Amino acid sequence: MQTDMTNPLEQKYNELVNDYNKLQTEYAELHKKLQELEQQSGARAGGPEVSAEVPNPDNLESTLRRLIRQIAAILQAEKVAFMLFKSEESELVATPPAFGFTDDEINLLKVRATQGISGEVFRDGKPMMFHDAVTDPRTMKENVALFHIRNGLTVPLILEKRDEENRVVDRKTIGVLHAFNKQRGGAFIDEDIRLLERMSRNVAAVIANMQMYQAILEEKQELLHTIESLAAGLLMVNHNGRVAQMNQSARRIFGIDTDVQNKPFGEVIVDSSIQEIVRKAIDEGAEGELLEVTVRMENQEHIYQAQNAIVRGDDGKMVGTVVIFNDITDIRNLERMKSAFVATVSHELRTPLTAIKGFTSTLLQDSDDSFTNDDRREFYTIIDQETDRLTRLINDLLNIARIEAGESLKPDFKQVDFKKLASKVITIQRASTNKHTLVLDVPDDIPLIMADEDKLDQIITNLISNAVKYSPHGGEVKLFAKMEDEDHLVFGIKDQGIGIPPEHVNKVFEKFHRVDHSDTRKAYGTGLGLFLVKNLVEEIHGGEIWCESVYGEGSTFLVRLPKVAPLSLQQDGD
Repeated sequence: MQTDMTNPLEQKYNELVNDYNKLQTEYAELHKKLQELEQQSGARAGGPEVSAEVPNPDNLESTLRRLIRQIAAILQAEKVAFMLFKSEESELVATPPAFGFTDDEINLLKVRATQGISGEVFRDGKPMMFHDAVTDPRTMKENVALFHIRNGLTVPLILEKRDEENRVVDRKTIGVLHAFNKQRGGAFIDEDIRLLERMSRNVAAVIANMQMYQAILEEKQELLHTIESLAAGLLMVNHNGRVAQMNQSARRIFGIDTDVQNKPFGEVIVDSSIQEIVRKAIDEGAEGELLEVTVRMENQEHIYQAQNAIVRGDDGKMVGTVVIFNDITDIRNLERMKSAFVATVSHELRTPLTAIKGFTSTLLQDSDDSFTNDDRREFYTIIDQETDRLTRLINDLLNIARIEAGESLKPDFKQVDFKKLASKVITIQRASTNKHTLVLDVPDDIPLIMADEDKLDQIITNLISNAVKYSPHGGEVKLFAKMEDEDHLVFGIKDQGIGIPPEHVNKVFEKFHRVDHSDTRKAYGTGLGLFLVKNLVEEIHGGEIWCESVYGEGSTFLVRLPKVAPLSLQQDGD
């Protein structure tokens, strides 16, 4: 009787094999197309049109669904499902499609790879059969009750790799295949196990193909997201002159907010120099040329460096060209500021030296003592002031050099009387101007603070000197201070000068930065003072500095210092 039943089962199985062979033929064609697309996608860096043409794995899922249904029909099983191993959770998890299970039930069907019949079959790679799920000690009783399982078969899903001579060179168990509940209350037999094992190889092959497609799709999607999120602009043009890819940065550079894929590049890129690069690349194979493109975005000028490269396929033939746009605005601005800095420093060095040289020569040439003592004292005072000015400039340059080299300006912390120090600086600065009223507004009860006195002197001197310098028409310069709380001192220098335009307020502490307008051109300076002050405040004292300004009315520079320097900074000074 068993032999009589086997013949129709064999016949159904042969039908299944024929269906699977058709699938293999279809898959071979799809795989060939996929290889061609992969070759193109590698050349075009994952353009969106490639991902759109990759074969959809839905056809494989339909075939897998037919396989599952045919297994149920051949084995006369009420339920069929497969479970795949998830290494992250070390679990076997049911995955659609299935037969005889609802979607909710499939979502609930999962076991540890160390538990139950599923785990044992997966680990040992051998099939198992059970006739009474309720009494069999190997079954997971909660799943038996939840899914109304009476009996069943479980075989491993084994993926085999074969060489050109059809020899198995690798075997990997990727999950298990279940058939539950023989119809009409029947029992599974050994022949059912043999059939299920043979059909499981087909199921494993289809699943592997689906996983391969999914992995390719995910890789392409990840590549697309990566290209799209690049800070550099990327433009790809096919050999036929049509746009294959243009990422978000490139679209922003050229002010494009529509889909430009497959459009002729000449309609998308209006800049003649970029058009020429692309044209020469496509027509002549030229690459590596560098050029700079200036564009305006959000009312600001941006400078981009563009460079192209030829994209070739695996066969070495050109499939297109890619142009990369790097924003070099900051680099060019820094170069301009450095050039201006060199010119400014040259002027700043020459001005005091000229005064020192001039008055020294005048005194030396006075062989008959024609100058009065008052005249001589005035000359000596000018020489002394210009020497101090030259010394400050050289010290600033040396300190900046140390900061740039990564060397810390070693602090010397001690208790400092802030009001006494501020009063001394104000007194010295009053001697340098007769157009300004310097005011000290510091309470007598300001406590001592732990600071580097010389560097705090330098901070205050620089800020007051700036206030005087950028108040060319005179006015009041006030130094005020108060305890913000018991742990922090806040002091500020307020002037009635020309102020700072809003777009420059956050940049005044940058190296080489100077606000350029008619009044500031008359004020000497290197653009390094506030950069150095910021370093002395934040890096040496662990404080904060910021600026508040109304253009045309004046500026206030505020500093917050801890009453006691942070322990880490104190250790740096030891």
